[in-house]
Amino acid sequence: MSWELVITEQYEKRAIRFLRRHPELEKQYLKTLQLLEANPFHPSLRLHPLSGKLSTLHAVSINLSYRITLEFQILGEKIIPVNVGDHDSVY
Repeated sequence: MSWELVITEQYEKRAIRFLRRHPELEKQYLKTLQLLEANPFHPSLRLHPLSGKLSTLHAVSINLSYRITLEFQILGEKIIPVNVGDHDSVY
């Protein structure tokens, strides 16, 4: 099964800003997106649903400190990244 990453203009701006601040994470970030598209359930992504005001979203890990929050639509096989950053900034 192949998933489709749907990159919105708003997310693209957030990702560019994130990578400007953390250029050392670019390789890990891109690898995370590739793995997410290939298999969002891969254990290294640590995909998990969020709760509270973000209960409609899921999150995956870039590494232990940085996350990507996303909309995860199983029926449409679409993944829509929403935000990227450290734990406190995306939650």
